[in-house]
Order: sequence, then C-alpha cells, then structure tokens
Amino acid sequence: MEHTDKRKCCSGMAEHAEAAKPDAAEKKAEHKEGKPCCCHKKKERSEKEYKDLIHRLNRIEGQIRGIRNMVEQDAYCPDILIQVAAANAALNSFNKVLLGNHLRTCVANDIREGHDETIDELLKVLQRLMK
Repeated sequence: MEHTDKRKCCSGMAEHAEAAKPDAAEKKAEHKEGKPCCCHKKKERSEKEYKDLIHRLNRIEGQIRGIRNMVEQDAYCPDILIQVAAANAALNSFNKVLLGNHLRTCVANDIREGHDETIDELLKVLQRLMK
C-alpha cells in the first residue's frame, strides 16, 4: 500500500530516528520506494475533528514558545514550572481527545470487522501512555 498522506509522514517519527534499531534504515528506504512501512494505517478525519486537533496543537505550540521566551528572559523558575504544567495538561487533554476519537472510530470499526489484533495494538498504546 502506497503512503499518500500529504501531511508529515512517519519518516520523522522516533522509530525511524533510532539508529540503534537495525531495521530503521530499511523501513525508511521502503517508505521512500512507496512500499508498506509502519505508517501503512491512516485515519480519515472529519474536517471538524481535524480542525479541533490542529487548533489544540497550535495552542500547545504557542505555550511552548512562551516557555522558551520565559527561559530566554530569565523568568523566575516557579513561573516557568507553572507554564510547563499547563502545557503538559494541554498535551494530556489532546491525548484524551485523540484516544476517544480513536476508540469511537478506528477501534470500534475494526472490532466490528473482526480484526481482534486491534485490541492488542490498543493495549500496547495504553501501556506506553501510562508509563
């Protein structure tokens, strides 16, 4: 299956960036050739869902830039820590929204279609999120 998503692809993901993994370079090469890779699954999002997620990410990006400015301007440590906590809360909220959407759409559809491996995939994701 060829990867046709116009948005940024898995080539920037950590799995590909880890040089220690012997198959990382191979996966990158396969992806560039249009062969299946780790990102073979895609999610078609509604315009509303897409805009909501992008809006949340833009706000988080602004918060991170604000934190950087605070560090550059030698702001008082507790003030920076409070802003970092707010950015963390915003990222957690983003994850909750994304996970909820994933459960209602991808996971529910896969289960209806008899793809039980989706449950194992979900469990792995939840284990990583709960570290």
